[in-house]
Amino acid sequence: MQRIVFAAALALAAAGAALGQEPPLKTGVDATFAPHAMPKLSGGIEGFNVDLANEIAKRLHRGIEIDATQFSGLLPGLQAGSYDFIAAPTTVTKERAENMLFTEGYLNTDFQFVVKKDTPDIKALEELKGKTIAVNKGAVYDSWARDLAEKIGWTVESYGTNTDAIQAVISGRAYANVAGNTASAWAVKNNLAIKLSYLYSTGLVWAAPVRKDNVALRNKLELAIECMKKDGTLGKMHERWFSTAPAPDSAAAVIFPGSGVPGMPGYDPTPHELTCS
Repeated sequence: MQRIVFAAALALAAAGAALGQEPPLKTGVDATFAPHAMPKLSGGIEGFNVDLANEIAKRLHRGIEIDATQFSGLLPGLQAGSYDFIAAPTTVTKERAENMLFTEGYLNTDFQFVVKKDTPDIKALEELKGKTIAVNKGAVYDSWARDLAEKIGWTVESYGTNTDAIQAVISGRAYANVAGNTASAWAVKNNLAIKLSYLYSTGLVWAAPVRKDNVALRNKLELAIECMKKDGTLGKMHERWFSTAPAPDSAAAVIFPGSGVPGMPGYDPTPHELTCS
C-alpha cells in the first residue's frame, strides 16, 4: 500500500511539473503554541498561524506542507533549506532581520508573564529578582530574558515547548513563564491553576521570515498578507482565535508602505501596487 501511495504521489508531482505548477510551499509551526498552532481532537493541527499559512498558500495558488516541530528547530531549518518560510509566530528583531528577510508584521507581540493563581501580581520586572523564569527554548522570550538576567537577577530555564514552560510554573519549578501575550492568554483561559500577570510592551511585531536570498517569495508573501488585511480576512481570523477584533492601528489591520518591517534591516521602501484577486 505504501508503494502505491508513493507511486501516486510521484505521478501527481510529475503531472504538476508538466503543467508548470509550482511545488507545495514548505513551512513549519510549533504545534504546542496555542492558539497559534495546536493539535486537533480529530487529528492534525489548527490555530491562527495554521489558518494564516493555508490562506497564504491559497492566495499564491500553491499547495502547502506544514511541519509541526519545536520552535528551536524552525529558523535553523529555514536557513538549511528545509522550509520556504516560517509560519510560526516569529518576532522581528534587528539580529534576526540581519540574517533573514521578513514580510510586514501581521500581529503585534507583547510579552506577558504567567504565574500561579495564588501568586501576588507582578508590577515591575525588578520584583522578579532571585526568581526562576521559564521560557520556550529558542524563542525571542528566551534571548530577551537571558539578556536581562544579570540586570534583573533572575534565573532563566529553557524548555522545548511553551507548554512545558507553563508546567514548570504549575509544578513550582519556576516562578513565572514569559511568552507572547496571545499565547499566555490562551494558556490561562484553559488552566485554572495559573493567571496573567505583568505585561511588557515591546513595540515589536510578528512577521513571516524567508531566506535572505529569496526576495521574490518575501514579496509574494507580503502581498498575500496585505490583501488579507485589505479584505478583512486577517481581522476575521483574529476574532476567531483571540475573541476580539484587531485594533485599527495594530499590525493586523494596518497595511504598511514598502515591503518588510519599517526600521528593520531588509526593509524595502519601494512602493508596490496592491492587486488582490
